[in-house]
Amino acid sequence: MPSLADTYYECASGLLARAREANAPVIARLAPQIGESIARGGVVHTFGSGHSELISREIIGRAGGLVCVTGIIDPTGGFIENLPGYGELLAARYDRQYQLKAGETVIVISNSGKNASPIDVALYAKARGLTVAALTCVAMSKATPSQHTSGRRLFEVADHVLDNCGVPGDALVDLGGGVSGGPTSTLAGCSILNWLMLSVAEWLKANGHPLPVLRSQNLPGAIDHNRELASRYRGRLSRQLA
Repeated sequence: MPSLADTYYECASGLLARAREANAPVIARLAPQIGESIARGGVVHTFGSGHSELISREIIGRAGGLVCVTGIIDPTGGFIENLPGYGELLAARYDRQYQLKAGETVIVISNSGKNASPIDVALYAKARGLTVAALTCVAMSKATPSQHTSGRRLFEVADHVLDNCGVPGDALVDLGGGVSGGPTSTLAGCSILNWLMLSVAEWLKANGHPLPVLRSQNLPGAIDHNRELASRYRGRLSRQLA
């Protein structure tokens, strides 16, 4: 009998392959839009509430990633994510400090897609003229009612939907007694975001634009390189580079 870890590896590997196939058409449509925005000097915004913030941070200030990615951070860690209007206030405060500009893209991440704050952020960004990409578990969203006052879920308000192809409850390994372990939303979510960012880089390169890619600060000369890249986005990045 395979171990639980082996079972997780096999199931998660299959899920990752399904996610790659399912999201390839969406990425093919979304990457050029983001690339065109970056070519005009724009940035990419991310937001994730609760554990999803971990995924949103994957592409912020990341070695091997694009410098022009910045994040809306919830100081409560999602503790009050269902307080009516809280996400809108959070987005508005971020907008005043870092600017949400029409034509840019915000990636809103929520596994359940039902909680209020991510939907607030998505609706605020849409009203400001941004493209909204949702990274969510569509199966989970369809199985649960919205906590937002509009009654809508994240996938229902987004312009593009990236599906992490997970299962309701996130965990997919049966531990017995009605208990499951082995969540996949982080594994799949971070992979999807990196597929997207690489596709954006590919579009930029193919269309003759420079690649604003960060280097690991542990490499010689990398800190100066990264600082020079970041200087082009002064006042717009929520994470200070070394």
